[in-house]
Amino acid sequence: MAVKIRFSRIGKKNRPYWRIVAVDSRKKRDGAYLDNLGTYDPIKKQAIQFHKERIQEWVAKGAECSPAVVKLLKAA
Repeated sequence: MAVKIRFSRIGKKNRPYWRIVAVDSRKKRDGAYLDNLGTYDPIKKQAIQFHKERIQEWVAKGAECSPAVVKLLKAA
């Protein structure tokens, strides 16, 4: 099972809000996830909730981050 750390969309139409999740790479974008790692508001361009330690744990276990999450990690 390949685990990825990526965004899952929550929020309303024309008001995006993203959840940072660890998920099996074969699952849908908004499907069931393994762990909730934080939230991101693209309109304010800030991470609302961000669990950097848990992200590092998943990466140590072999999870791969998506390019968008890598960009967010560098900014944080």
